[in-house]
Amino acid sequence: MPSLSPVPVRQRRKQARPQELLDAALELFVEKGFSATRSEEVARRAGVSKGTLYLYFPSKEELFKAVVRNNISALIAEGQQIADHFDGPSAQLLRLLMQSWWQRVGDTHAGGIFKIIFAEVRNFPELAQFYTDEVILPAHRLISGTLQRGIDRGEFRAMPVDETTHTLIAPMLFQALHKHSIGACPVLGLKLYALAHNTMRGAAGAAVMNAELLVASGRVS
Repeated sequence: MPSLSPVPVRQRRKQARPQELLDAALELFVEKGFSATRSEEVARRAGVSKGTLYLYFPSKEELFKAVVRNNISALIAEGQQIADHFDGPSAQLLRLLMQSWWQRVGDTHAGGIFKIIFAEVRNFPELAQFYTDEVILPAHRLISGTLQRGIDRGEFRAMPVDETTHTLIAPMLFQALHKHSIGACPVLGLKLYALAHNTMRGAAGAAVMNAELLVASGRVS
C-alpha cells in the first residue's frame, strides 16, 4: 500500500490562508468597526499582501459577509440540521440550541459582530439585506420552528410563536452587545464592572432560563 505523502508546508499555508484572513478580519472589525477597518490592515495582520487578500475576497463588503457566514450563518445551519433530526423533547432541543449559540458565538469574539450591525449597517443597505437573509430570518425560523414543534407534539401549550421567539433571542443579543461595549470598559470601576458582568453573565443564562420558564409554564398536563 503506497504511503501518503505529507502536504508541503507551502501548500498547507495556502489552504489555511482564507481562515487566517477571516480571523484577522473578525478581530479588526470588532476592534475598530466596519467603516474604520481598512483592507490593508486585515492583510497586514494576516501576514499577507493586500493583493493576496483580494484574491480571496474582492472587496471589504465581501470579506465582512464571509466573516458573518463563517462565524454565525454556519452555526445556524448546523443548528437547523440538528433540529431536523432531533428525536428528544423540544425543551431539550431549545436548551441545546440556545447554549450552543452562546458558547460558540455570544461568548466569543464573534459576538462583537452584533455591535457592528446595530451601529453601522444603516449606512450599508446591501449588508443590511445580507444580514437579514443570512442571519435574522434563518435564526428566527430555527427558534420559532422549535417552539412550534413543541406545540405540535403537545409539549408546549399554544403561544404567540413569533413574539416568544423574539423574547428568547433578545437577552442573548443584549448580552453580546454589553460584552463588547460597556462590559469591555473596566475603567467604569471594578465594582460596577463586576456587578454588570455577574448579573448579565451566561446569557445562555438569561435566555435559557427564559426558555425553561416558558417550558415550565407551557407544558400540557
